[in-house]
Amino acid sequence: MITLKLGISPCPNDTFIFEALTQHKIDTHPFNFDLYLEDVETLNQWALKEKLDISKISFGVLSKIQNNYTLLDAGSALGNGVGPILISKKQIPLESLEQLRIGIPGENTSAHFLLKYAFPNLKFKEFIPFHLIEQAILDNQIDAGVIIHENRFTYQQKNLIALLDLGNYWEQNTKLPIPLGGIVLHKRYQQYQSDLNTLIFKSLEYALQNYQENLPEFITSNAQSMDIITMKKHINLYVNDFSLSLGNIGRQAIDYFLEIDQKHQK
Repeated sequence: MITLKLGISPCPNDTFIFEALTQHKIDTHPFNFDLYLEDVETLNQWALKEKLDISKISFGVLSKIQNNYTLLDAGSALGNGVGPILISKKQIPLESLEQLRIGIPGENTSAHFLLKYAFPNLKFKEFIPFHLIEQAILDNQIDAGVIIHENRFTYQQKNLIALLDLGNYWEQNTKLPIPLGGIVLHKRYQQYQSDLNTLIFKSLEYALQNYQENLPEFITSNAQSMDIITMKKHINLYVNDFSLSLGNIGRQAIDYFLEIDQKHQK
């Protein structure tokens, strides 16, 4: 057997995709998987250090790890209307953001990339775990913040308002879906790329066939303070046809994302 270190986030879209694979619902022979559940920015940092064999990463870090990792075709998070949102306690003129404190859920996240794409001249950025950004705004630690994941569904309940949907801004300007995160395989295992891609596809296919009504414990127990309705909204938003296969449009969106990201780094 070949044992691989696999890292995904505890978010419902990732656990939905990988539940069958990691919980032995499908035949994974000849592979075993040691599972690591971590926040995506932690996974980004680990990818930079080559800690894992297969990992979920933000597309915001992909250009920095391409020499060591290959992007797989299945398991990604891309789509329309799925991007991060810039929020605050009060309406703020967008032209004044350069002088304000902006909270971002990680330096290497796609959320940071999309913020830079919309506002390239921000001066005061603070990197904060994604689940703490809403409270940091409420506590006046930051003036505005970029939210991702399930916070898309909760910020209005806390009387916070959207300043700009960064995903919509990307879509309107590029006419492409929003690349958020993908699954990468370390190149030392590149000979297994096709087999592992098929396993991820089969794992997601199993979930789509079996978990439309009731979500298994692996998904619900790992979701962070979410009710079932929010979990299902999360899955329905971030798991789509691009998760089964990137396709030509998905790869076009990622290629353009990388082209812009590399220009930012120069």
